[in-house]
Amino acid sequence: MLKNKKILITLGLLLLSLSVYAQPISVNSLRYWTAPDHTRMVFDVTNTATHQIFLIDKPARLVIDFHNAKLKSLLKQPPKDHPLFSRVRSATHNKKGLRVVVDLKAEVNPKSFSLNPNKTYGHRLVIDLYDKTSKSNKYSAKAVDSSKQVTKSVTSKARDIVIAIDPGHGGEDPGAHGPRGTKEKKVVFDISKRLAALINKKPGMKAVLVRKGDYYIKLRKRMEIARAAKAQLFVSIHADAFKNPKVKGASVFTVSKRGASSEAARWLAQHENAADLVGGVKLADKEDMVATVLMDLSQKNTKEVSRNIAGRVLRNFKNIGHLHSQNVQKAGFMVLKSPDIPSILVETAFISNPDEERKLRSAKHQQKMARAIFKGVVDYFKQYPPPNTYFALNNANKHIISRGETLSGIADQYGVSMRSIKIANALASNKIQIGQVLKIPRG
Repeated sequence: MLKNKKILITLGLLLLSLSVYAQPISVNSLRYWTAPDHTRMVFDVTNTATHQIFLIDKPARLVIDFHNAKLKSLLKQPPKDHPLFSRVRSATHNKKGLRVVVDLKAEVNPKSFSLNPNKTYGHRLVIDLYDKTSKSNKYSAKAVDSSKQVTKSVTSKARDIVIAIDPGHGGEDPGAHGPRGTKEKKVVFDISKRLAALINKKPGMKAVLVRKGDYYIKLRKRMEIARAAKAQLFVSIHADAFKNPKVKGASVFTVSKRGASSEAARWLAQHENAADLVGGVKLADKEDMVATVLMDLSQKNTKEVSRNIAGRVLRNFKNIGHLHSQNVQKAGFMVLKSPDIPSILVETAFISNPDEERKLRSAKHQQKMARAIFKGVVDYFKQYPPPNTYFALNNANKHIISRGETLSGIADQYGVSMRSIKIANALASNKIQIGQVLKIPRG
């Protein structure tokens, strides 16, 4: 009797699961996002969508077949001037399915994947459409083209210092929300544009916006864009949030030791298939030991520069608001892990704090935040200008001797001769001391 009862319970649970499984998913809405390298469609659904996609030509159409699905309401049509989509239609398919047909203005290569629920959205089916005529679907290829413009020299003898500015989140990833509904992705993009404007006005500096609109870019690809643009610094801008609305203040982060080590291991494991990784130095033809040493040296320098710049930015924030932490913080954020590009992440404020949310919405306060970051960056590169840059060739400022520096190395850094430095500072020999201040003559 007990055995039969267990069988009945098992059958009941099985039937219940089958009935739940048999419930059709609901396709609730459709959203469109446009990025530089692809166009994205996001279907909001009630569960993971079993689907098929295929293309039809003459005329070009994209077909999405949802299995065991129904449409909750009419799908949003693309704007009339959309560069890729003309019209979206839908109809029942094979009695229990749903077919969506998208009329296209160009040939594409589609890729689809599902996303699980997060704090903002439920289940989603994402379809990315890449230009079929493009030789590469990688955004980094386009970034190389743009870098030809942004690295245009101020003079024929000098190159610009390129700063990659990364507005956090974007597109279907809004980031944190404030009590009044302010979206992190919006305020950090506004601050990033203001920072870019300040940098572009500074002779010898150029800004590259990693995200130029309201679309999402994968974290590792953000690093690739900065590298393709030959950036000397990567600045990622965010607005923090916490469950306690009283928490407030700005923070500046650099990569943690663990985060840097994990990225180094990943790069070294893949160096056989890599072209140029660390600062343009190829690892593919290097022995494992040599590649490890090169990586270690590159990361050591990168982390030192990152900490230096982060400290300067943090000091500037003291003048415009509360600091969440008085010291530079360390974390394993993906966007900070470039072994060859100094990188900092700035949490401008806590958007979850009502007072700080109000400030973040203010254009005046956004400009103050941008200027604080800008001043910290400029201060560093004035003191330590990369060789052959406009800053190095036109820098009449003073240089403070740090541990391990030599007179010949300083001369190379500023693009001047040792003799000219010795004359400008009345030096009788090549000996210098830590903390000594040198006048750097123009090149």
